[in-house]
Amino acid sequence: MDEALLRSLTPSVLAALVRRGADFAAAEDAVQEALVEAVRVWPADPPRDAKGWLITVAWRKFLDAARADTARRRREDLVDEEPTPGPAPAADDTLQLYFLCAHPSLTPSSAVALTLRAVGGLTTRQIARAYLVPEATMAQRISRAKRTVSTVRFDRPGDVATVLRVLYLVFNEGYSGDVDLAAEAIRLTRQLAASIDHPEVAGLLALMLLHHARRAARTAPDGSLVPLAEQDRGRWDAEAIAEGVTVLQKALARDRLGEYQAQAAVAALHADAPTAEETDWVQIVEWYDELIRLTDNPVARLNRAVAVGEADGPRAGLAALAELDAALPRHTAVAAYLHERDGDPTTAARLYAEAARKAHDLAERDHLTRQAARLNSCPRH
Repeated sequence: MDEALLRSLTPSVLAALVRRGADFAAAEDAVQEALVEAVRVWPADPPRDAKGWLITVAWRKFLDAARADTARRRREDLVDEEPTPGPAPAADDTLQLYFLCAHPSLTPSSAVALTLRAVGGLTTRQIARAYLVPEATMAQRISRAKRTVSTVRFDRPGDVATVLRVLYLVFNEGYSGDVDLAAEAIRLTRQLAASIDHPEVAGLLALMLLHHARRAARTAPDGSLVPLAEQDRGRWDAEAIAEGVTVLQKALARDRLGEYQAQAAVAALHADAPTAEETDWVQIVEWYDELIRLTDNPVARLNRAVAVGEADGPRAGLAALAELDAALPRHTAVAAYLHERDGDPTTAARLYAEAARKAHDLAERDHLTRQAARLNSCPRH
């Protein structure tokens, strides 16, 4: 069973049901039932047209549920609109569905969460982690969003900012390795950039390209993480870096700075350095200052503390870190790194071990555990 194929077809199938009159929550339930049916049937009897098969089965699942509802008469009229068997149109509805989920009746945070769950394929736990909230809180938020969009028509699509936020989070989750969605996020952002003249769309595309360019060097052959400073820069994708820098420069020239452009500028400075030692950390700190001015994002403040530690020394980095909430993800790992650089391996080893226990990602947990073991094995003088 090709799970990647099923995941790629889900947005188009969901969009097809919504266009034919299904409310969002019921359409999503029907699509999930069709996917389960595909997993059961396809290994023995694969369809010639996978997308058409899913649309037909999902529509019938929706109609079965609709007939059991109190509004029987209205919903049975939809039978006449059942799609006919045969190949379905090849149109890509994914980006349109992103906009439809970013409905004005939803708050931006609820729209993002709904789209990540229904279209992006992320789990509630992954979305909750991205928002730094408990999983139960995010589950309630998504349920409320489903109820809201089930009572409205999708004739007023959401704004670009909300769609960009969704694409950004999908890319980040894909880039982490839990779900391989990074390439899909880049594809959709390219589509958006080609259809909308917006500097922040360009900024996000540049950011994705610059990060994705380093992907091959981020892990060793055994799957372990390779920190940025230790990566083989010869494995970085020079073509993607060049494209990302060009896209970013054009966006910055419009003098309408936004958070994605600022983040892309940081990524470009890393990509521009021939070696880790030649990284322009002073400029990176300045770009983080711009990003914090734009967003006041706690993760940006955490990353700035690392940059300050590189530019002005580990003591300065620890002082910047002390101003932040210790509950922030990776706060303990950053503290460990800065203490090690400050010549305190005992504290660093203890903090690396603590950070490993807190890590959600297995590769990150293994990396932090190895860092702690490395320091604990070193002789103390």
